[in-house]
Amino acid sequence: MIWLTWRQFRAQAITAVAALAAFAILLAVTESHMASLYSASGITGCHGGRCAGLASRFLINLSSGRTFPLLPDGANAYVIMYFLSVLVILAAPAVIGIFWGAPLIARELETGTGRLVWNQTITRTRWLTVKLALIGAAAMAVTEALSLLQGWWAAPIGKAVGLGGSASIMSEGRFGSFVFATHGITPLGYAAFGFALGVTAGLLIRRAIPAMAVTLAIFAVVQFATPLWVRPHLVPPSRAIATFGATGTNVYPTGGSTMAFTATSVPGQPGAWITASGGVNAAGQPVSSLPAACESATQHIVGPGGSPALDNCLASHGIRVAVSYQPVSHYWLLQFAETGFFLALALALAWYCYWRLNRRLS
Repeated sequence: MIWLTWRQFRAQAITAVAALAAFAILLAVTESHMASLYSASGITGCHGGRCAGLASRFLINLSSGRTFPLLPDGANAYVIMYFLSVLVILAAPAVIGIFWGAPLIARELETGTGRLVWNQTITRTRWLTVKLALIGAAAMAVTEALSLLQGWWAAPIGKAVGLGGSASIMSEGRFGSFVFATHGITPLGYAAFGFALGVTAGLLIRRAIPAMAVTLAIFAVVQFATPLWVRPHLVPPSRAIATFGATGTNVYPTGGSTMAFTATSVPGQPGAWITASGGVNAAGQPVSSLPAACESATQHIVGPGGSPALDNCLASHGIRVAVSYQPVSHYWLLQFAETGFFLALALALAWYCYWRLNRRLS
């Protein structure tokens, strides 16, 4: 059965290896030049607050100007490679689900070969176990390999961002929606889920092409919803209450006498991921209404940056900012939690495939 699976899957395996090789070569072409720019930036020997400025300058230099003569004006190789590599890792689980998962059972049902295969000495359970185990493991290995290659290439960018580098299109932190989902071990969970989702869609729809479309649609929705509504609740956040200045909070009215509080930092927690922020009074109770005495201060608000006069007025009424956040120390805890979440979904889908294949299609 293992040999049969290899014979049926070898074209996809060879294609995946070729894609990995092309991806590695594409990254290696620019990695050495980026590493030399990082060494010349002075970041490696910096100390204290000077590091953030050097890191920002490195990122700005990296993302500005034309770095290779073959590129058109305004194009930058590092920006293109950065976002292209991230896009490849994000899309890999969906592509695997579409082309490896969806046809796995749907093809057997659509062509009628399942009647022959599942009536031999090999049971349906063994057939599905070998297929899911081998192809699923390959899917996870390919996606994680893409992530490791991109992490190796983007290591100077990650170090610069970790030192406080900003003002660049590539300065998303470790908890950023794109960076978090494409680094660490989360690609393993996404790959397993994408593959299992495709297999389940093929089993239910029984036709490969419609199953591919459904797999793509569902995976896209899940990938969009996860950083917004799933990831912030996987691990209980920490909480801090501080002043407007300490948290870099912007306060602005949202209509009527209500206010919105947007904190940009957490005192003593550089690099923390802020999941929520809001105003609280001296007793620690949530506050969303604007005090009548501070209504005149809203006239001085220009743009989204808020108003110092409004901040001072709110502070004089005992209003401060409560921030819910995930500290940097929770990074791997969140990684394991999200990976476990998607692995659990993949196992649940696999169990359903076993049940339906053996009971409903008998």
